[in-house]
Amino acid sequence: MFDFLKKKLKNFVEKISKKVEDKDVESKKVEEKVEKENVKRKKLIEKLVPKKILTEDDVKPFLEDLQIDLIEADVAYEVSEKIKKDLLGSLVSMEIKKGEEKKLIKDFIRKSLFDILNLPKVDLVKEIQNKKPYLIVFFGFNGSGKTTTIAKVAKYLKDKGFKCVLAAADTFRAASIEQLEIHAKKIGVDLVKQKYGADPAAVIFDAKKHAEAKRIDVVLADTSGRSYSNENLMEELKKIVRVNKPDLKVLVVDSLTGNDAVNQAKYFGEIGVDAVVFTKLDVNEKGGAILTVSYILKKPILFVCNGQGYNDIKEFDAKEFIDNLLEE
Repeated sequence: MFDFLKKKLKNFVEKISKKVEDKDVESKKVEEKVEKENVKRKKLIEKLVPKKILTEDDVKPFLEDLQIDLIEADVAYEVSEKIKKDLLGSLVSMEIKKGEEKKLIKDFIRKSLFDILNLPKVDLVKEIQNKKPYLIVFFGFNGSGKTTTIAKVAKYLKDKGFKCVLAAADTFRAASIEQLEIHAKKIGVDLVKQKYGADPAAVIFDAKKHAEAKRIDVVLADTSGRSYSNENLMEELKKIVRVNKPDLKVLVVDSLTGNDAVNQAKYFGEIGVDAVVFTKLDVNEKGGAILTVSYILKKPILFVCNGQGYNDIKEFDAKEFIDNLLEE
């Protein structure tokens, strides 16, 4: 997982560490020269011996290379620029002790990435306990894995002891209702549906009423996959939000989406996103979209999905994600 991005970050750490080692060699040569000349060592060393301090000229070429690598790993330019500036500010004029080069450089990278991903978490269990029925509306681009993700979240919540109902509000895509119905039967939850072409906002409204009558804890609403360039479908999504006032609006993003993650985040963000779920992490070698969407939306990652099974979903842990990128 994320092998491409891991490799590029490792290369950067190795290059900067080598630069620090070169500085150390330079220091020792001057120190030896001072000793041979038999002068007052301490005072002269303070003036003549170059410390292991990296200059802007030392690190800039490596940071330029890293920025290109980040962009190739699906990190948006504006995000790569932020990381580049963070590292420049951390590395320049920082005296690095011998043997601690790699650890210190990794710590600088870790701090920059954590700054992007360290966002207020959604305590979903607590929120559901405090508000019933709790309405979660899922939306996202075509093919993001939204419908399967809804089933995974429903199974996750059911395992936590909550009763769930699915709302088949994707009344546009052929076979979408049947697909969600199959998921509902497999995980053992209710489904509310209408005919194709029905008003999606009305389907979700009916699901809320069903949940109130049956004392069901959570309503999970599917919506049509849509392109942000389709104004009619985006207006429909705004109507769903306006009519039903969801407690949580979740954007489902295919982690393989590449540079289009910028546009998806910006356009869906206009509707209002409370949290994000990333899919297909098990086949993702790059991982940059996670950093991009988090940086642009400034909204927490609720879950990540790493397989096709209903249990292939886990709460996102920023520290674990970063540690995985920086591990040897």
